[in-house]
Amino acid sequence: MVVEESLRERLVDAGVELVLTEGTASVGLREIARRAGVSHGAPRRYFPTHRALLSAIAHRGFEELGARFAAATAGSAAPHVELAVLARVYVTYALERRGMFELMFRHDLLDSGEQRGTPDGPRLREATLPMFQRFTELVARCRAQALEPAGAVTAAALWANLHGIAQLRSWGSLQLALGDDGFNSHDRLIEAALDAHLGPMTS
Repeated sequence: MVVEESLRERLVDAGVELVLTEGTASVGLREIARRAGVSHGAPRRYFPTHRALLSAIAHRGFEELGARFAAATAGSAAPHVELAVLARVYVTYALERRGMFELMFRHDLLDSGEQRGTPDGPRLREATLPMFQRFTELVARCRAQALEPAGAVTAAALWANLHGIAQLRSWGSLQLALGDDGFNSHDRLIEAALDAHLGPMTS
């Protein structure tokens, strides 16, 4: 029903707002209900567990990040150019949507597969894996190699490096280590990470 779907989206909207303003720890069914203007028991109709609620919120984040990826890489040609663009989008999203970014990859808090009791709920595995597979494909093309386990490991190492840049930047650790004068942008660190994992790229 349209009304049911509208209420579910309102609950998720309230959760997204909470995550972005107050962090993951602040997200609870009661607070979501209060912000959405419904009874305390209403969210249970859509989210039988706290994990289910967090997963629905995180899924919204993957949709946002995916849309940014698609917009930024429209018309991209060379794989190393596309990979560099994706890397910058990833880190920028992390800095701009910090609470959401931190939640999205906390699979210890989320339902990575199909949500129990909600067969039509978001499957985060289906949201996360395409992103990683895209990274892996681009890494393989940059290295002129077929898709293979070694390429997936390199892609995972690059992803971990980018994730670390984003987290350390948001926590202020990189600024402390490099100094404000030496760290005016995260672009140099992204380029260094790409070079470290793939080798210096030439056009």
